[in-house]
Order: sequence, then structure tokens, then C-alpha cells
Amino acid sequence: MKLTRKAAVLFAAVPVFLFVAPVGTASAHGYVSSPASRSAQCAAKTISCGAPTYEPQSAEGPKGLKNCSGARGDFAELDNDNKGWQVHSTGSSLTLSWAFTARHRTRDYEYYIGGTRVGFVDGGNAAPVGNVSHTINLGGFTGRQKLYAIWNIGDTAAAFYSCIDLQIGGGGNPNPPTSNPPTPPPAGGTWAANTAYATGATVTYGGASYRCRQAHTSLTGWEPPNAASLWERI
Repeated sequence: MKLTRKAAVLFAAVPVFLFVAPVGTASAHGYVSSPASRSAQCAAKTISCGAPTYEPQSAEGPKGLKNCSGARGDFAELDNDNKGWQVHSTGSSLTLSWAFTARHRTRDYEYYIGGTRVGFVDGGNAAPVGNVSHTINLGGFTGRQKLYAIWNIGDTAAAFYSCIDLQIGGGGNPNPPTSNPPTPPPAGGTWAANTAYATGATVTYGGASYRCRQAHTSLTGWEPPNAASLWERI
């Protein structure tokens, strides 16, 4: 169909609207894997949890929070102090290791007990490289404490949150026996998802043997050939 000159002018004047898909949130996620944070215990099924069992790395929220769940309403059980979380005994210093499902530019890492910041590591606005572990000073605190570990992302408004239950300075049994204690993986066994592995543990996968570089709770997608920061072939 041919357009008249007048119709063509009118058609050209109609604005063209482009629909742009919204930009998604950052794909980076992470949590403290050692000592086992509440998220790590959910992933290992040491404690019965809901959504955190499948996404322990996703306790995400805006910067500045002091909780274990971030802004995830479906992760609220991580904030329940009466859920029977396993407790890690430590002295006046503690070394923590992070596990990442994706590495994102990092502003810094912060560690709090209550309102007191007990640790700070500048991330230099760079993506984490290799194994990420920090040693913090817990001097001045004793007894049962909850440590907030915060990974502040460098180029978004987001942060990721982990909580670690501690018994500082000994005294008492921080982990009373339960009717179904977790069973550690056998040395040299076949790698499996949702399993807690200690540094130095050995597994087999795809006919090859691997040694754990960094304590963590395994997830699907973290198979030894795909996670060089977690496993070395031996």
C-alpha cells in the first residue's frame, strides 16, 4: 500500500518506544564456610532448614544490616538463635574462610559481635582471588557469642551476611549431643554435593583424586574439576 505524502509525514512523527529488560541483581554470592556458619550448616543438612539449604550463599541485603538473613524473608530462620546451631570453640583469635559461587568486586569485609566491630579487611574494590581467609582478634569477648560476617560488594548496594556461633575461651560443652549427629564424609570417598569437607580431605571424582584446599560445604556446580580454588588434583 502506498502512503500519501501527508500520511508518510504523520507516520514518521510517531515516537518509537523501545522496551529494555530490567537489569538483574549481581550474580555474586558467598558465605562463611569454615568454621561452619549457620548457612553452611543448612547446606550440609546438619540443621534442618528451608530455603538456605539450597542457597546458603544467598543471604543478601542492603549494606548496614546486623542479621543473618540479609533482606531475604525466606531466610528468616537463620536469625533464630534457638534453632540448635552447632557452636565452634575458639580462643582469642579466629580464622574464617569464605566460599563463593561467583566473585564480585569487594568493598570490604566486616566482622561484628553485637555492635562492636572486631574485624575489617579492605577489598580494594577488586574481585576475590584464590582462597579467601581472614584472622580476627576476639580479645575482650568470652563465652557464647554470635559473630556477624559481612561481605560488602564494591559496585552495588548489596552485601552478603553470615552468622557464626562461637564459644570463646572454653567452658562447658558448646554442642550438646543430639540424637542424630552428623556423619563426616569418609576419607578418600566419592565427592558429593551438600557435604562438609575439611582442608586436606581427599575425594575421588571422575576417576581422579583431589585434595581439599579450603574447608567448605559442597554444592552442585562445585565439582572438583570446576572448583580449582577448593580442590587440587593429586
